[in-house]
Amino acid sequence: MAKINDYYQKKQLMEKLAAELEKLEEDQALKGELEFENKVRALMKEYDKSPKDVLQILSAIDPSVSGAKADSTAGSRPKRPMKTYKNPHTGEVVKTRGGNHKTLNEWRQKHGKEAVQSWQQD
Repeated sequence: MAKINDYYQKKQLMEKLAAELEKLEEDQALKGELEFENKVRALMKEYDKSPKDVLQILSAIDPSVSGAKADSTAGSRPKRPMKTYKNPHTGEVVKTRGGNHKTLNEWRQKHGKEAVQSWQQD
């Protein structure tokens, strides 16, 4: 009986989603967005450009378009300095900018935090 209940639940869900989809398709704002998307895709095809190419062009005009951070580093903190640790027992070298490194954490558990800190090289 569980399968038949699951079937009817999914059928009701499909009917609900179909009604929501039909309502969306009647929305003028969505129609405008879909028309815009189709025109952009047609332009991309006409000029043989990928979405990545379009984003590069737009980000050259307005850096906020790409969604990535702008090239200017104003307001952001500087990179952490690179730290190098050398295990005197194995000779293994680890270079990291942060303290939460897998190998460093293993060394700290095995040899202690102070010992591993003393392995830092300048």
